[in-house]
Amino acid sequence: MLGWTITFLVVAIVAGLFGLSGIAGAATDIAWILFVIFIILFIVSLVRGKRPST
Repeated sequence: MLGWTITFLVVAIVAGLFGLSGIAGAATDIAWILFVIFIILFIVSLVRGKRPST
C-alpha cells in the first residue's frame, strides 16, 4: 500500500510540474488517502502484535 502512495505522489508531482492541476489534485488526494490508510493499518498491526496470547 505504501508503494501505491508513493506512485500517486510521484504522479502528482509530475502532473504539477506540467501544470495539469486537475490530475495533480486527484493524484494528491489519492496519495493522501492511501497514506492515511497505510498509517492506520500499521498502527493496528503494531497494537495487535503486542497483545499477549492467552
